Order: sequence, then C-alpha cells, then structure tokens
Amino acid sequence: MSGATLTIEEVMARTKPAPSEEERALLRAMVPERLPRHIAAIMDGNGRWARQRGLADRIRGHEAGIESVREIVRTCGELGISALTLYAFSVENWQRPRHEVSALMALLKRFLRAEVGELTENNVRLVASGRLADLPEDVQTELASTMAATASHSGLVLNLALSYGGRAELVDAVRRLAAEVRKGHLDPDAISEADVAGALYHPELGDPDLLIRTSGEMRVSNFLLWQIAYAEIVVTPVLWPDFRRRDLYAAILEYQKRDRRFGRVSGA
Repeated sequence: MSGATLTIEEVMARTKPAPSEEERALLRAMVPERLPRHIAAIMDGNGRWARQRGLADRIRGHEAGIESVREIVRTCGELGISALTLYAFSVENWQRPRHEVSALMALLKRFLRAEVGELTENNVRLVASGRLADLPEDVQTELASTMAATASHSGLVLNLALSYGGRAELVDAVRRLAAEVRKGHLDPDAISEADVAGALYHPELGDPDLLIRTSGEMRVSNFLLWQIAYAEIVVTPVLWPDFRRRDLYAAILEYQKRDRRFGRVSGA
C-alpha cells in the first residue's frame, strides 16, 4: 500500500507526461491530506462511445477504454492512492451475446499480457475479485501469471473485479462463514460486521472512499454493495473511453467538497 502523503509539488514532478495548465490548476486545488485512500470505478459507456462514432462492433469501445484504464492506474499511482478497484466484468455480463463475451475475454487476456511491463514500471500490484473460476482457463492462467509477476510490488494495488457481483460476493462470504460455523470455529450468535467484512474477496483493501460512475448512469449496478455503504459517489457524464486524469482530478475535488459524517452529526 502507499506510504506517506505526497505534496502537490511532488505529484506534479512525478506526473508523466507533464500536466497541462488545467490539470495543474486542479492539482493545486486539492488537499493532499484528504485524498481518498481507495477509489472504485464503474467503467460505463464503452458501447455508447462506439455507437456515437458509427462503429458497428461494441468491442471497439472496450478497446478504446484500455487507454483510460492505463492512464487512471498511472495517475492513481502518481497521487499516492493506495487501492483502485475497477469493475471490469460482472456476473451478469455472461448473459451478453456469446461473440461479445468471447471478444471481451480475448481483450482481457491481451490486456493482462501487455500491461505487465507498465504495472512493473509503476510498482503496481494486481489482484482480482470475483468468481474467477468462471473465467476461461487461458484467461485464468494469464491472470495468475500477471498477479504473480506483480506480487512483490509495494505501490498502488489494482483490483480487477472479474465475473464479479456484489450479491455473489455476499453469498460467497456467507458460505465461508457457514463453513466456519460447521467446523465449530465460529459461534453464529457472535458473527459481527467485522466477520462479514473479513470474509469478502479482498478485505485488506478496505472500503472505497470514492466511487466513480462514468456515462451519467445513476445506479451502482451490483458493485461492492457491502463496501460502498459510506462511499462518496461521483457520477460524471464522461464516457469511460474519454475518461482521463483531468476527469479523475475533478472527481477527487468533488469528493473533497463532501462532509463525510458516517451517520454522525457534522463536527461530532
């Protein structure tokens, strides 16, 4: 996970390519001590992006979205963010047309293979959340290889939500807890919120502070249902393939305007 808070000057110095004047203004408006520790993003609008450009195949939008993933991962690392969770493929997405699912799996495999160098250069550790056994075997192999290659990295943790559903995660957590009860290791009457949280896919990442949804849709789409209980939600009309670091900066600034009370009275 990330270490000490960076100053804005340090962030500007490590940002590649150098930030534009607009981006510098956004960075100067940030409060370094109030950066979100964990950001989650619902990467929506890939198909719409392709349609707006007259592209018959929706997969072209997903291909274009890879550059957004690359830039946002790099930017989170530059800012010193600890964790970034990206909603890459949901359990519901298996219901899409077979040719689209196959194309998405092939794209995921290419991404994992191509990005090892980028992840290593930026000290990013890759993990994944979801029912990973449902992925094609060749994708599972590539995923395991990329995670192993980055396992020792100490910077940003990139968590890809693959074959993921918030309800499915809760069901899987309940099954883990039930197994512990059956073994006699856990008293069902003593199960706490901490026990449930600890049975989720990657509890060590902690809950997201900021949830970003692109393309203007106003729903959470079965994403991190337990973890986003008190996340600040920022919805942007920007389609994911157009989402760049200036948009991330703007979302973080919006987050920093919020009064995070967690059910308490402000100032308490």
